[in-house]
Amino acid sequence: MKLIEVLSILSKSSPFAVSTDRTDESILQSYKDYLYIETEVEADFKKNLLALKKDEIIFLCGSSGDGKSEILTRYKEDNKSRVYFHLDATHSFNPSQTAIHALDERFTQFKGNNKPLVVGINIGMLGNYAEEGADQHNDVKASINAFLENQTYDIPENHIFLDFEQYPKFTLSHEVSTSDFVAQFLARLTEPTLDNPFYALYDSEVKKSGHSMLTANYALLGFDSVQKNIIALLLKARLIKDQFLTARTLLDFVFQILAMDGYLFDNLFSGADNELLDNIQSFDPSNIHTRKIDEFVLQFGLGIEDEGFTQLKEQVKPLGVFDVTSVASYLRMVYLLKDEAQFANEYINNLKVDFDNPLVNQYANIWLLHREFDGSGKQKKELNKFYKDILIAAIHCYCNRNSPTLDKDQFFISEYNGFKTATELEMKPDFTAIKTQSVVKIGYFNAYIRADDNALLPMPISINLLELLEKINQGYRPNKHDKNAVLLLDEVIEQIITVANDKNTLFILRNGKRYKIVNEDDEYFEVSGI
Repeated sequence: MKLIEVLSILSKSSPFAVSTDRTDESILQSYKDYLYIETEVEADFKKNLLALKKDEIIFLCGSSGDGKSEILTRYKEDNKSRVYFHLDATHSFNPSQTAIHALDERFTQFKGNNKPLVVGINIGMLGNYAEEGADQHNDVKASINAFLENQTYDIPENHIFLDFEQYPKFTLSHEVSTSDFVAQFLARLTEPTLDNPFYALYDSEVKKSGHSMLTANYALLGFDSVQKNIIALLLKARLIKDQFLTARTLLDFVFQILAMDGYLFDNLFSGADNELLDNIQSFDPSNIHTRKIDEFVLQFGLGIEDEGFTQLKEQVKPLGVFDVTSVASYLRMVYLLKDEAQFANEYINNLKVDFDNPLVNQYANIWLLHREFDGSGKQKKELNKFYKDILIAAIHCYCNRNSPTLDKDQFFISEYNGFKTATELEMKPDFTAIKTQSVVKIGYFNAYIRADDNALLPMPISINLLELLEKINQGYRPNKHDKNAVLLLDEVIEQIITVANDKNTLFILRNGKRYKIVNEDDEYFEVSGI
């Protein structure tokens, strides 16, 4: 066997990409088995399966390609005598039958026998069955609806829903945000021991024939720092591009970056028939323009090489990296190897600073502050920086974009015949609401604000909105390309205006003059500034 042959089992076009009921004793199957990693959702599934009673159903649900079939096929053979398995709810038992009717038949079979049932099903198919399933299974349909609407108290005790979405692939932390699933897989694939059949093939091919593009890429992927930088790119794709990570897309992604016609650092940003690569392409470090990076591009074009850069070129040759010809490729290589200690030198360290993007770390820290908030003074102080300096400041800038001379706590309301009206509001974080909220999904957190004594509706903050808020505070004006964010900001402004309409004090501005009107107990108006 050749390395490329065994790596091909990772490709989405491989027959090994989808697990079925087949019994396969081939050599390639043994390679796939070596790579298998038990996940948290599988551990919970196994625990529930072993304790399953005759009147119970496990719904293992998620999205296409996340590994449902892989888990079910691993446990079906040993448990099929006591449990009914319905591996794929999008399939039917015969060509004239729909998937809905197949589920109807399976639930009827379950109710008429003494065996529990396990169903592998996509979230979309769950919704379809709740709508179109037979009336005789209204109990199952009601349970599914309760699950989909997150009304867990209405789910019967004998229905167990295990949802892949409740087991996030990424974890955010104050130190290093990562993905245990991806980290374990990459480490297992590249573990430098002959007990690893992939590494054994790699080692054999290098010793026999020297390095090829494929073996060079495998060698590069073996560095811990490279794996961490790849995980960081995948996390950016999840947060910024809203790209979900499934087992199938990850395996195909790894195959593509190893096997495409280019070095690993180029393949990462070349795009391909893979959703992860398509989204990572926009993070290409060769598109960054800073003084140091532009100087590097200019020097490369003139044939000028710094000693530190020459040193890096020599250091990567034993890995099989020889034929790098473009400045973009070298920038990508530095980006990928920037945290590997053996390649560190002053020149590379100065260059890699410009590759750092603090946005993900900033978002992760604010997200964690919301999730972990317990009301302590230290946490309040840190959260206050986000609310006062970023969120409320940006709302103030956006609200007053047509009247920028208004003071810090004054908010523009409207304009009539050249007269602008504004009011004064105290905007502050609602720490009580923050303390009671539940932050689960990494894609956003809810921000809570009070205008005077009025609680505004929670505002979902994604990493893209956080970036926009920062830009607004730097003078940027949102446009049609920021449509979703503008809708959120406009909703906040509408709530502010509703609160402002009940205020007793109003400011009127025109031609640089400012008038203050105070409603004194609905008896008379006091006007100042004339």
